[in-house]
Amino acid sequence: MRDINRIDKFCDELAEIWKEKCPDWRFGQFMINVLNGFDRDPWFYEEDEMIEKFRQFFEPKGDKNEAP
Repeated sequence: MRDINRIDKFCDELAEIWKEKCPDWRFGQFMINVLNGFDRDPWFYEEDEMIEKFRQFFEPKGDKNEAP
């Protein structure tokens, strides 16, 4: 069985990213915007991989004035 503690860790990290990077987005906006940028089906990501993809989505991409 997977470690049940991964759930709180993941949710806490997801909340931190959401609050810091896009607090005005609704949950659905947040999820769809990020998940659409994934290079494979989100079904197959482990929690540590998924949270890394969420972090990468908000990394600066070129022009500092661009929205993520």
